[in-house]
Amino acid sequence: MRILVTGGAGFIGSHVVDAYIEAGHEVFVVDDLSTGKQAQVHPRAHFVRADIQDVAVRRLMVEERIEVLNHHAAQMDVRRSVADPLFDARVNILGLLNLLEGAREAGMKKVLFASSGGTVYGEQELFPAPEDHPTRPISPYGVSKRAGEHYLYFYQVQYGIPYIALRYANVYGPRQDPHGEAGVVAIFTLRLLSGGQPIINGDGKQTRDYVFVSDVARANVAALEASYTGPLNIGTGIETDVNQLFHALRVLTNPAVPEVHGPAKPGEQRRSVLAWDRAAAVLGWRPQVALADGLQQTVAYFRTHHGHHSHP
Repeated sequence: MRILVTGGAGFIGSHVVDAYIEAGHEVFVVDDLSTGKQAQVHPRAHFVRADIQDVAVRRLMVEERIEVLNHHAAQMDVRRSVADPLFDARVNILGLLNLLEGAREAGMKKVLFASSGGTVYGEQELFPAPEDHPTRPISPYGVSKRAGEHYLYFYQVQYGIPYIALRYANVYGPRQDPHGEAGVVAIFTLRLLSGGQPIINGDGKQTRDYVFVSDVARANVAALEASYTGPLNIGTGIETDVNQLFHALRVLTNPAVPEVHGPAKPGEQRRSVLAWDRAAAVLGWRPQVALADGLQQTVAYFRTHHGHHSHP
């Protein structure tokens, strides 16, 4: 298939591109390199540096006869979305709309959308959350991801473009950016390896569902063939709190570092964990990489690629 991956130079997107190329697909990557790195783009992918809000991207979709849009480009920092909801909406809502207009013009077969199981549900009532859990996002980022799903539904009903919204849990693994606000695994790992002190927000009892990036890439490959339309959780169904995560990483990196807590972050969700049985049913997908193994692979990557960093 001819697939366009937006955000394909980024953490998750670059792994998806690798998996698609290994599966024999022809892949185009659009990324503005605001957070992505061109060095992470597979050498066999066709790379175009552009903003997803640019009309040139729509032309590209038509001219290159793109069959599938895989949309990973995003403003993905929850705290930035709170500080600047207009910027978040421009990238995540208007950017998506520009691409969906391109998909319509190109007569596309399918859209795969990186949504956010960590934020669209808001404070959960059921643990783990199924796809039909109420969606009450508590950040503009979560609102923009949920809005994206509504737009996808509209384009499916109006123009017959099927879609799958992959609602990711907290994705971690090699290539995650340790310098942003998001990505506690990457941030803690780099701090620990460089002799710094990770700070745990609040009591550290807030839980997340950590899913390894290779498992996420496999879900994106399986989703190409699925006849299902709608949202799908991609997670592990296992809750891990920040204290547990810190202790696991400390053992792998620097056991002498003390556990230090700072103030809690306002508006932070308390518990987040996703049910994945629907993905198992419609994609034949299940999480395969246990947290202990994934953390080991992540630490090994950071030792190799960030060894030259001084204290962050």
